Formats: sequence, C-alpha cells, structure tokens
Amino acid sequence: MIFTALSDGRFLLGERTTRCALGKNGVVEAAEKREGDGRSPLGTWTIRRVLYRPDKGGPPQTRLPTKALERDDGWCDDPLDPAYNRPVKLPHSASAEQMWRQDELYDLVCVLAHNDDPPVPGRGSAIFMHLARPDGAPTEGCVALSREDLLDLLAQAQIGDAVAIEPA
Repeated sequence: MIFTALSDGRFLLGERTTRCALGKNGVVEAAEKREGDGRSPLGTWTIRRVLYRPDKGGPPQTRLPTKALERDDGWCDDPLDPAYNRPVKLPHSASAEQMWRQDELYDLVCVLAHNDDPPVPGRGSAIFMHLARPDGAPTEGCVALSREDLLDLLAQAQIGDAVAIEPA
C-alpha cells in the first residue's frame, strides 16, 4: 500500500483523508532536496522501520520491523561525515540529531527510504514520518501525523509499503 501526503496538508490513509504536516518551506523534487532546506522531498519512500520510545508505551501494533530507541540514539545530519543520514550513538563527533527528544515528536518514528541507498552527501537526511506538533506546525522536511493517525497507519502497514509525497 502507498500512503499519500499531499502538499496542501491532506494525507490519504487507506479509505479516509486526514491532515499532515510537511516541510515549513513546502515540497521539492527529490533531486533538488538539500540538507537543511526545510522542504519535504517529492517521491515515494518505502517505510524501512519503526522506532519508538519504550518509556512511552510498548512497540506499536504493526507488521513493520520495530526497534526501541535508546537515550543515546542519534541520526547524523553532517554531509561531511561518513555516517551521513545514518543512525549513530551520541555523543557523535559530527552533527547529529537527537532521537530521544524532550517533546513527543519522535515517540513514534517511521524511517523513510529517502537518500539512504546509498546516502548522497547534502541531499537531505532524517526524512521521517513522525508525530505532529499539537498545533500541526510544519516540519523541517518530514511528514508528521497525529498519534491516532500514525498508529492507524502502522496497524495497516506491511513490509514494502511506502509513503508518497505528492503535489496537491
């Protein structure tokens, strides 16, 4: 199944349409995506795995591979580092995003297959599908859903399913 995020903030979740948040600077063709540009890459991205905070509940109901986050988990966002767009342990010698956050955004995270096989330095890192901010504010380039909608998606998802980011 392909779940679809549209650039106008609609998200096609099975038989229903809900809301999503995308990059604060809109969407961009994947080939034009750049690190830190605040844009979500257009394209269809396989859901690689699901990361979750074990202190916020057990693993979600899903057929996708899951992994519990640990306090020292990070994601390298430094294009000059060999671990660019890969998980790392913190502290890391280069810039890396902390996955165990104080807010709830990464309590559930789907790792999307954007720029990962292999990563091209500078073409964007940490493009996830994660929980939305309570006010629905835009992301730094990810797709964000409410907890209820993300849990619904995970319950439906199977290995090989993907998220498409498309113009409205």
